[in-house]
Amino acid sequence: MDSTLPKVVKDLSPILKIYEDGRVERLLGNDIVPPSLDPEINVQSKDVVYFQEANLSSRLYLPKSIDPSDQKLPLLVYFHGGAFCIETAFSPTYHNYLNSLVAEAKIIAVSVDYRRAPEHPLSTVYDDSWSALQWVASHVNGNGPEEWLNLHADFEPVGDEPKDPETRSKIDAMWLFVSPTTSGLDDPLINPAFDPKLARLGCSRVLVIVAEKDILKNRGWYYYENLKKSGWQGHVEIMEAKEEEHVFHLFKPTCENAVAMLKSLSSYFNEEK
Repeated sequence: MDSTLPKVVKDLSPILKIYEDGRVERLLGNDIVPPSLDPEINVQSKDVVYFQEANLSSRLYLPKSIDPSDQKLPLLVYFHGGAFCIETAFSPTYHNYLNSLVAEAKIIAVSVDYRRAPEHPLSTVYDDSWSALQWVASHVNGNGPEEWLNLHADFEPVGDEPKDPETRSKIDAMWLFVSPTTSGLDDPLINPAFDPKLARLGCSRVLVIVAEKDILKNRGWYYYENLKKSGWQGHVEIMEAKEEEHVFHLFKPTCENAVAMLKSLSSYFNEEK
């Protein structure tokens, strides 16, 4: 073994490794694709800076055929997954999925890129996400910096833990890694059901989607139940995809349950207000 190679001080394979010289090697989620027009489904995309100081961008998606040209569409703000430390808004997995969702649902989507752990503390992810939401909200009166949102975004309201010790240990380790100062797995940053301000959630409709074999399924159900009894005045629904694993809709986008989920999301976005 070459002794000149930097030593691995944190091995979180198959996600990432950290070396003693501070270098972070991401083992997944490094591929990116440019924005484009997808001629098969007629969805166009482009990248727009939403936070100049940090040079952060979002990828916008819009159906190319809109009649009339100023037609208002339901707006989706999308935050990619990846345990807060891998993947980007420009990863082919998320780009392809949002192309399909926008084509099916006839919506406009804003996919937010954010700074990731461990180079940035977890609070940075939430700060960047909030900055993105503020940037999107700056278009509510039709005079924001991005014409797609000014012309086409409709800002009206849209109509237990895993028992396996090894799995639980991995989840604990990953959460402590991305948030070293956390109060634990019931920190509201990762378990919003414990947010003391849950009843003040700033929307009127919520849809929670879980998968039967997902290790995070119980968290989704717990959030659904707690939101219902929190005193929040909105309407919450939940869907469970049977026999499916974590992020099945991204890994198997053409399977029966993923297609059904896509159509359900389309109906939800376009439900009468």
